[in-house]
Amino acid sequence: MPDAQAAAAVDSPVAVPARSLVGQLLGEILVVLAKLDREALDEALRAQASSETGRIGELLVLRHVVSDEDVARALAAQLDVPFAARIGSEQVDVELARAVPINFAKQSRLLPLRREEGGVVVAVADPLDTPALDHARMLLGAPLRPVVASAGAIVDAINAAYDRALNEAEQLVGEMEAQDDLDSLAHELEEPQDLLEADDEAPIIRLVNSLLFRAAKERASDIHIEPMERELIVRFRVDGVLHEVIRPPKRYQNSIVSRVKVMGQLNIAEKRLPQDGRIRIKLAGRDIDIRLSTIPNVYGERIVMRLLDKTSTLLDLAEIGMDHAILTQVEHVIRRSHGIFLVTGPTGSGKTTTLYAALSIINTPDLNILTVEDPVEYQLQGISQMAINPKIGLTFAAGLRSFLRQDPDVIMVGEIRDRDTAEIAIQASLTGHLVFSTVHTNDSAGAVTRLVDMGVEPFLVASSLTAVLAQRLVRRLCMTCRQAHTPTTEELAEVGMTPEQVVRAGSPPVYRAVGCATCGQSGYRGRTGIYEFLPVDDDIRTLAIKNVDSNTIKKQAVKRGMTTLLDDGARKVLAGETTIAEVLSVTQEDL
Repeated sequence: MPDAQAAAAVDSPVAVPARSLVGQLLGEILVVLAKLDREALDEALRAQASSETGRIGELLVLRHVVSDEDVARALAAQLDVPFAARIGSEQVDVELARAVPINFAKQSRLLPLRREEGGVVVAVADPLDTPALDHARMLLGAPLRPVVASAGAIVDAINAAYDRALNEAEQLVGEMEAQDDLDSLAHELEEPQDLLEADDEAPIIRLVNSLLFRAAKERASDIHIEPMERELIVRFRVDGVLHEVIRPPKRYQNSIVSRVKVMGQLNIAEKRLPQDGRIRIKLAGRDIDIRLSTIPNVYGERIVMRLLDKTSTLLDLAEIGMDHAILTQVEHVIRRSHGIFLVTGPTGSGKTTTLYAALSIINTPDLNILTVEDPVEYQLQGISQMAINPKIGLTFAAGLRSFLRQDPDVIMVGEIRDRDTAEIAIQASLTGHLVFSTVHTNDSAGAVTRLVDMGVEPFLVASSLTAVLAQRLVRRLCMTCRQAHTPTTEELAEVGMTPEQVVRAGSPPVYRAVGCATCGQSGYRGRTGIYEFLPVDDDIRTLAIKNVDSNTIKKQAVKRGMTTLLDDGARKVLAGETTIAEVLSVTQEDL
């Protein structure tokens, strides 16, 4: 590498790849640059050959043996293209970026950075995506000079480039403090006719819009607006954990609450009763469905908004952290012609996502698949989906009963909540239908006894239930800042591990969370699942008919080789994906 190029690689985030790696196979480059284990590479190559789909880089990322950044760096080296580890906001010409529609930029993972010597430098995750580069060249009207970056780095840069108001919420609070007439505005906003006629640039409206935009950008699943005695607190739930975002002045509480209620088409004059509504908005090209709930408390109305991204990419079972052995068993169960497959866990543990992933595996034109949900969270092509509406009598049981007249092969019921729904689901399974559903129990064995507790005869449960999958979500360590450390014997014992197991696991070591700018100082970014799969075999059926307690069923399943939630969590700790503290926080009942 010439001296000038070497200096550029050190002083700038764009590095020139090593010439010796140009043209080599991507997997071999990853072995050199990312220290990829050759055995893991060979296994991924075999999987690629057997499925005849997927690029090797994508397969390795899905298996969590390399990162997106590792693959991008290797791709740049293979094609002799510069690589950018990060794309700072100072590197992006915002006016140039606006020439490319944000939807196209995000779908193509492509962002123009600057004009240079008669061309445009473009950050791209896949430099082999010729159609996307051709479209970008037409939009920009200039030749392109690609720079490879990871998809995550590009999406973050796109959000920064297209967002004019990343910190607008905080700025608006300052603006509101400076305005003398906002006290009167707060009262005016309580009247629906004034709100409907309000200018979109009104500070309260911009504040609420900014909060929604920021929540979507930060991957928040919920927004909490909580009135206190002397202040108003706004919090986001990200990766299952709430954190405070902003504290608007107390005197704007009525204005903010009224604005949100009008968006959800609620009665703003009714402040004594809980209300539920729905808001449908579009943010940066993404369709967001927001479930809105208000309840009165001592200091005013408390609001919670749950954000559902209708355009989210549906994850497959491997992407949500399912071990290969459990994945094989699940695929065997969901390809059966009849029976009930239950997924259990508390609210927010990813049960619906797992069922959607299972449906996507078996979704073929020769099957009639129907779902009844509360609400419909993902749009599935080729599947008929119905949302329940208790106000008009459309419950899970009513929907399931109607489905049986629609000649279904597979039925998904969002949740089994009562005896009526449970009995109809069992009858459907016994008459040749495959039924997927969820129940709220602590572990897989508890699902068997829960159905009996609902009033279903034990012999019906034993004859219809084919398998139960219990799951929890744990936060995934931030790959940028995680730090290797040696846990104490006591820490390991809490998750059923010994120092010898850690030594045998070799690389990667056990990690702990640190915190950096990438993960918002939390030490974690994203979540993965831990699982416990209980196949209902003859031994379990015998115990179910005898109506024994769930502990007895669980002990028998463990004796026959079942991996518990705690065991699977320990595996993910040894794999460097999460921490001991995270696993313990969701598996206390296993201790």
